[in-house]
Amino acid sequence: MSSTAALAPLAQRAIGVFDSGVGGLTVLRALQAALPAEHFLYLGDTARLPYGTKSEHTVARYALQAADELVARDIKCLVVACNTASAAALPAMRDRYGELPVIGVIEPGARAACQSTHNGHIAVLGTDSTVRGGAYTRAIQAINPRASVLGIACPLFVALAEEGWIEGEVAQAVAARYLQPLLAQALPAADTLVLGCTHFPVLAPVIAATVGKGVHIVDSAATTAAAVRAELERARLLRPAATSPAAASAADALQFLATDGVERFAAIGSRFLGQDIDATAVELIDL
Repeated sequence: MSSTAALAPLAQRAIGVFDSGVGGLTVLRALQAALPAEHFLYLGDTARLPYGTKSEHTVARYALQAADELVARDIKCLVVACNTASAAALPAMRDRYGELPVIGVIEPGARAACQSTHNGHIAVLGTDSTVRGGAYTRAIQAINPRASVLGIACPLFVALAEEGWIEGEVAQAVAARYLQPLLAQALPAADTLVLGCTHFPVLAPVIAATVGKGVHIVDSAATTAAAVRAELERARLLRPAATSPAAASAADALQFLATDGVERFAAIGSRFLGQDIDATAVELIDL
């Protein structure tokens, strides 16, 4: 931790954002749009991805180790930009870090889905672990007990997103195959579809084209960014506009940590973030 960070007033500290790899950069992109004055510290646990195929116990252990690293760097808020980690470790993180705001991606997505649906039928696309664990079903039904939730595991979407195959025949064929249960569902069909993996927003156009205009798509990245802003406003932790990134160096406003493969992290991550990431500026760490 730098002496500058240690002495910084609470509101001027960075927001920590964590994911197993680069998918959480879609959340970071939404956070930058919603909170343009803020500084961010992003950690991608690239040495141990994917989390979606691992046990809940292992995911929780990895997630807490990554969160510990960010908390040790004096952040003012922790964003768990990973659906699998949010499902496995969010309660443990909130217990561990006391008053530090800890926000995951599942609760905001569930709230947005319940607000969007007209018929109470909601579909959730996610990794095997997220769908198998039923975290979205529990979160949605805690808000609307009468909601019907259809979980669809789409593991190949992660690979397509990372390879940049987000349009064309391959992406369309995979989307059609995965979404067949939704399209073949007996009426009333789901009218709301949650992108329950942070990789999936980059595939939103092909997903939307497959399900048609009658289905509203909920992007958990955008809903999470709105939840973070609301929490910072409530806690009076918003960074003063006078200290916005426009008046500070880019290095101070946005910093990256990765546990392996900084070149690949930068190359693939640039597509998810929508701006270039300099591999030489990514700090390699060991958890």
